[in-house]
Amino acid sequence: MIKKQTMQEQKKHAEFELIQKNKIAGEKLSILESLVPVVVLMILLAYNIFFEEGQDWLGAYTNQFILLLAGGVAAIIGFLNKVTYKTMLLEIYENLKSVFVPIMILLLVGALAGTWLISGIIPAMVYYGLQVLSPAIFLPACVIIAAIISIATGSSWTTSATVGIALVGIGGALGISLGMVAGAVISGAYFGDKMSPLSDTTNLAPAMAGTDLFTHIRYMALTTGPTIIITLIVFSIISLNIETTGNADISGLLVSIKETFDVTPWLFCVPLVVVALILTKTKPLVALSVGVSLAAIFALIFQQDILNSLASSNLKAIANAIFIDTEIITSNEKLNDLFSAGGMKGMLWTIFLIICAMFFGATMDAIGALSKITQILLSLASSIFGLFASTVISCLGLNAIASDQYLAIVIPGKMFKKAFEDKGLAPENLSRTLEDSGTVTSVLIPWNTCGAYQSGVLGVGVAEYFVYAIFNWLSPFTTLFFAAFNLKIRKLISNKV
Repeated sequence: MIKKQTMQEQKKHAEFELIQKNKIAGEKLSILESLVPVVVLMILLAYNIFFEEGQDWLGAYTNQFILLLAGGVAAIIGFLNKVTYKTMLLEIYENLKSVFVPIMILLLVGALAGTWLISGIIPAMVYYGLQVLSPAIFLPACVIIAAIISIATGSSWTTSATVGIALVGIGGALGISLGMVAGAVISGAYFGDKMSPLSDTTNLAPAMAGTDLFTHIRYMALTTGPTIIITLIVFSIISLNIETTGNADISGLLVSIKETFDVTPWLFCVPLVVVALILTKTKPLVALSVGVSLAAIFALIFQQDILNSLASSNLKAIANAIFIDTEIITSNEKLNDLFSAGGMKGMLWTIFLIICAMFFGATMDAIGALSKITQILLSLASSIFGLFASTVISCLGLNAIASDQYLAIVIPGKMFKKAFEDKGLAPENLSRTLEDSGTVTSVLIPWNTCGAYQSGVLGVGVAEYFVYAIFNWLSPFTTLFFAAFNLKIRKLISNKV
């Protein structure tokens, strides 16, 4: 038995050494070879966006096919540079393994949306929310609510999957642009994600840079504070000047909701339980599963008429809500679009996009293209501002190329750490820049895991909320502004004898 184990370990060690050798061979790529798959990706995406009506050049899954094609180009370049298929397959496997939990979360979010609809939870949120949140304060309120929940949970994803869905529903009922609402929710959610000690990226960034968590958070507040204040001011101005189509019809909407659903404050027990589970650090899969199960029970208790109208049996109606499309017809046409959910089926497009993005990013990493591009950026950083700018560009580029925010933090963190030390800059400068440009901009890339997730969960395309995700696209500019004017750029303390 011991002998067999030893032989297996030796085999694994030999395979690891072979893979490392192959990966080193791939890192000898020229910058032109490294950029070819990126150029192919950008050209194909641009053609689909600007020249194909409805962006359905290759069907409903055009973006997924484009990512696979670009990944195939990267694989060919890898083969030409003696990178073995084993190296690439291992990298793809590791990347896909890393998104298994997010994919399961997405499926549960789909189920959550369906069960929270038929149980009356989402309609109840809309019903009471319409009476509390007026258009004059709605958008900044969305930012603040999402920020509080995200700080408490440490997760922008969980925030969007819970209060985010409800806020988009309320905003839609008020006649406010869904892009505006989604942008406000995402701005608040990512502010909270950045500043929460519970966030994985907030812990990852200082670990890569070589500083501690709370030093990182305190230092990050210097750029994050002004950015969120500007975001709130802009949304306040928009809210005060917004023209809504739903404000005058609120009473009609309330009547329609009350006629269709059994609306009661007891329905809020379900989201409160889910939030409580998350705050007590329960795993998201468990918390969301509890949310789906409780919603199904509450549907049986409070919404018998809804269940009877949807299917021949209660269990079938609940199963349909979990797995496939559900549409509830009300007396108000505006609410019919609002009260529909795609279940797990509605998340498949997003899941396929994430899988294809991981294939492309993993192949680029396996052939050494990502590290080559980052090295070139590093060589251009001759001044302190140039170093900050190169880090920002590297994070933005990797969010687009690798399609994953973690890689956009880890790779630049590893590559630029020594450069920041050589310039006499404290490590918190790097960790702050990684978060200001890597974490928050991931949601602005449609094929990035974060962009795909937020778009899928909120039901709003990245193109619709991009402009209104003010906090997210403003953050890199803020950190560059501080670098350009040498504001709060902390230097290393040298111990002189």
